[in-house]
Amino acid sequence: MSQGRALQRLLDELGRLPGIGPKSAQRIAYHILEADLEETERLAYAILDVKQQVHFCPVCFSYATREKCDVCEDSRRDQASICVVSEPRDVSAIERTGAYHGLYHVLGGVISPMDKIGPDQLHVRELLARLSDKSVTEVILATNPDVEGETTATYLARTIKPLGIKVSRLASGLPVGGDLEYADEVTLGRAIEARREA
Repeated sequence: MSQGRALQRLLDELGRLPGIGPKSAQRIAYHILEADLEETERLAYAILDVKQQVHFCPVCFSYATREKCDVCEDSRRDQASICVVSEPRDVSAIERTGAYHGLYHVLGGVISPMDKIGPDQLHVRELLARLSDKSVTEVILATNPDVEGETTATYLARTIKPLGIKVSRLASGLPVGGDLEYADEVTLGRAIEARREA
C-alpha cells in the first residue's frame, strides 16, 4: 500500500469515529504521523486491548474486565436499589457524582419506533428477572430527558409498578448558572414540577 493510500485509509477510519469530522481526523492523523513509533504502538495496543479484554457484565450489562463488573462485584453496594440507564457510559457519569451507591442495569439503548427498537431489543427481560427475587425495593429510571428516553422510562414505570416496587425518575430542571429566558418549555416545566421547599 502506498503512503498516500495508507494516510487516506487512516483518515477514513478516523472519520468514522463519532464526533470526528474531516478536520479533526486530519489533525489526529498528522499527530500520529509525527509521533514516535513507541507512542503510536501504545495507542494501537490500547485499542486492541480494550476490544479483547472488555466485555459486557452478564448481570447488569455495563462494561467489565473480570467475570462481572466492579459494581456487581462490590458487596458493599446497596442491593435494594437499581438505577436503570441506557448505555454503559451513563454508569460512569453517575458514578462520578459519588451520590449513588446502589446497583445498575444497562438497557443497551432506548425504545425508538423510528429505528425499529422496542423493549424486546433491549435488556428489559433481564431487568424484570433481576426484580423477581424481591430484594430490590426501588428502581431509579435514569434515561435521557428526550423523546426516546421519556418513552422508555414511561414503559418501564408502567411495567415495574405493578410488581410493588418503588419507581422513581431523576429530577430534571434548570442547570446551575442557567437563565430562565433561555430554558425550553419542557425543562422549565420540569423544574416547576420538581420544586422543593426552600
